[in-house]
Amino acid sequence: MPRFMSEGIEIAYDVRGEGQPVLLVHGFGSNMKVNWIETGWVEAIVTAGYRVIAFDNRGHGLSQKLYDPALYPARLMAGDAINLLDHLGIEMAAFVGYSMGARICAFAALDAPDRVGAAVLGGFGINMLGGRENGREIAAALRAETLAQVKSRIGRVFRAFAEQTGSDREALAACMEAGSDPITAEALKTLTMPVLVAVGSADDIAGPPEPLAALMDKGEALTINKRNHMSASGDRQFKSGVLAFLRRHW
Repeated sequence: MPRFMSEGIEIAYDVRGEGQPVLLVHGFGSNMKVNWIETGWVEAIVTAGYRVIAFDNRGHGLSQKLYDPALYPARLMAGDAINLLDHLGIEMAAFVGYSMGARICAFAALDAPDRVGAAVLGGFGINMLGGRENGREIAAALRAETLAQVKSRIGRVFRAFAEQTGSDREALAACMEAGSDPITAEALKTLTMPVLVAVGSADDIAGPPEPLAALMDKGEALTINKRNHMSASGDRQFKSGVLAFLRRHW
């Protein structure tokens, strides 16, 4: 697995296929293998004629583990994505993110709009606006000695997922404790590239996609029927909607 240094932090990445570049940004507690490869995303996008770039966010997967919350704001993690494009000599890519990855993609689009040709914000609807909620609750769940000790529903969801993916739970706890610049409606209104907002119909974390999409000049909304925050990420409705979006705009 190739690696590069982003602001002194080692980041693992993978590149497959030929064609227009599509950068995949995974969610919290996941990694490129779990979020994009094992779910068939990479194969589907490569088969559609694109060059796919996937990477493990700092603190996740095969990338360097960090234990200082100050190193994990989504805006800094968006910088890793842009630095990866620089490392590969890619001027512009379509960005596809899920959950935390969607927030990272939004910051990349805001901070480097000339590098983001189109964006997919998956697993985050109108609740993307503002700061992170439940951060301390999830961090405490990750640090608990056992899953049985975690009583909160959302804490149990993220703790169980971290165990399933074999993640470094202390690194994830630091990531969850990170401060983050809020994303505002006013900021999103400045985006001019096509943006698809995709959320599961049973997702009680993300909020509906339509109000967020409506903020952007070229915003589109996609509802992934009968899927929640965890089950929507690999759903074929999501894949087909994203591929159709890419065909239209990238």
